[in-house]
Amino acid sequence: MTAVRDTDAAPTLTRSSLDFPGVVAPQRLQRRARVMGEGTRWSNKYRRLLVASDVCVIVSVALIAQMARFGLEEAQVAVGWFDVGYFQISVLIAAAWMFALGAYRTRDPRIVGIGVDEYKRVVSATVALLGVLAILCLLFQVDIARSYFALAFPLGVAGLIASRWVLRRWLSRQRTKGHYLSQVLVLGKSKDVNYVVNQIEKKSGAAYHVVGVCLTGNPGMKWLNLGRRAVPVVPEARPIVQAVREFGADAVIVAGPGKGGGKYIQELGWQLEESATELILTTGLTNVAGPRIHARPVEGLPLMHVELPQYTGAKHTLKRLFDIVASALALLFLLPVFLLLAIMIKRDSPGKVLFGQERVGKGGKKFLMVKFRSMVESAEEDLSGLLDQNEGAGMLFKMQHDPRVTGVGRWMRKYSLDELPQFWNILKGDMSLVGPRPPLQREVDGYKSRVHRRLYIKPGLTGMWQTNGRSELNWRDSVRLDLYYVENWSLAGDLIIIWRTALQMIKPVGAY
Repeated sequence: MTAVRDTDAAPTLTRSSLDFPGVVAPQRLQRRARVMGEGTRWSNKYRRLLVASDVCVIVSVALIAQMARFGLEEAQVAVGWFDVGYFQISVLIAAAWMFALGAYRTRDPRIVGIGVDEYKRVVSATVALLGVLAILCLLFQVDIARSYFALAFPLGVAGLIASRWVLRRWLSRQRTKGHYLSQVLVLGKSKDVNYVVNQIEKKSGAAYHVVGVCLTGNPGMKWLNLGRRAVPVVPEARPIVQAVREFGADAVIVAGPGKGGGKYIQELGWQLEESATELILTTGLTNVAGPRIHARPVEGLPLMHVELPQYTGAKHTLKRLFDIVASALALLFLLPVFLLLAIMIKRDSPGKVLFGQERVGKGGKKFLMVKFRSMVESAEEDLSGLLDQNEGAGMLFKMQHDPRVTGVGRWMRKYSLDELPQFWNILKGDMSLVGPRPPLQREVDGYKSRVHRRLYIKPGLTGMWQTNGRSELNWRDSVRLDLYYVENWSLAGDLIIIWRTALQMIKPVGAY
């Protein structure tokens, strides 16, 4: 049977027995389909690991808190007319804590292993439990030692986050080997499918493995080249449900708006129900983070609310307080390092130890950014003769083997030590710990209208561009990451970026 080539028609959903015209799934994909247990059961396996890890952490923390507060003595607390030992109290708190982690869906396969939502839910569940316990103790006049709570809960949060980070690292390594992945088919127009597939393939440790694509209006392509590998293209006449079975897919991702409209998506969802295959829709809101998106059904009509970005308010006040405390402590504890680097710079080449450069901050306000000098003193004058050798992204000048960089400077740049004096800029309020890269005026002069949004918040000592390749990023990706951060930043996300920056300093990538 020959499929009708209609570029405006949605993929058929009929249950025919059409064959792949000339397309045969590779043996590797066929083996994957036969061992689909990995794709469908990985979430259950990983959930069991999380449960075991959470139990170990919570039980350990409860015992540590009890031993630190009461030692080996059998301490008791009055609960109404009864005396209850702290051992029983610890058991009850541990059980309630596990229940809270489950109620807040901290082990949901859609959020574990990637992003900050998993950590946020762990903190939220713990805070909620602490609040409930405080109310219960007040109502029933239970006088539990405050030091017990003060030790157990902070230790518990730290332990839970640390254990999940360790498991996440393990999961990421497994995924790079092809394990613990959900096998997916991607459906949609060629342009939308290419974007979705490339984003999945580009993300190391992503939760999905693309086993096939279905292109609406397919011009007869048999394979989609992904660079290092190619995936088969499901003919448009092929029933999606049948392709799901043959490829062993766990989910179907609909990329972009479907040509069949909402009715097609509804019918597709009904047919996928029979095989317990998940249906995933992309919204097209590529630069909007999940927490800003809220779904609200109104009389069967699903409405998607997108919160406006906030550039002022309490959240920014907390960010500023965090910047002040962190930068003051950093300047204090890094003072010996500053002195050592100053001596090395002075002995390596003539000139000042510190280098000040005018940068553009929030709202276009200019400030003097301070760095350790990593180039010869005549670097600014020598720049004009090197512009034709620019290897940087867009308007940013970068050279991997810049002749102006000194011996000590090259070493400092590799580990980002030349940026440390910027803690002073952070303390003054010109910069933040995390934010977009502080641009030069000549870069701002060349900005297009939307790129000016980078100046809506303070520039940062570190940011998303620094934890995603730094100088190896092209201009477009650098702008995209900065704009994403401007509109979607959070304190939890800042902590993750700071942690990743620390790891980057140990194993630098793209720094020169």
